[in-house]
Amino acid sequence: MNEGVLAQKAYALALRVVRLTKHIRARDAPSTLCSQLLRSGTSVGANVEEAGYGQSTPDFISKLSIARKEARETGYWLRLLHDAGYLEAAGFKSVHADCEEVLRLLTSSIKTAQSRLPAKPTKPTSH
Repeated sequence: MNEGVLAQKAYALALRVVRLTKHIRARDAPSTLCSQLLRSGTSVGANVEEAGYGQSTPDFISKLSIARKEARETGYWLRLLHDAGYLEAAGFKSVHADCEEVLRLLTSSIKTAQSRLPAKPTKPTSH
């Protein structure tokens, strides 16, 4: 997996979330919901960026795992705002699809990085 593609898509998602938050605030969406979406949606890309400078493979995996959790949370806030009537169906489908794509890329990157870790030695069984 090319980490550049993941970083680009995570950044694009963050930018969409920033613009979307501005739009839904104008529709009088509760500020708490907007703040949560903004926080989680921008955190995805920030953690991907940090992962690129991880000190080790486990650190890289940890940062991407945090990004994946934030992406899942972003999806939750998007669904909630849509179901509460603050986000139109077309806009929701588009940004939610972007969020799901980033989730898939994160999962793939994590699995690839995990496969590169040395195998853990097994403990002999005691009798």
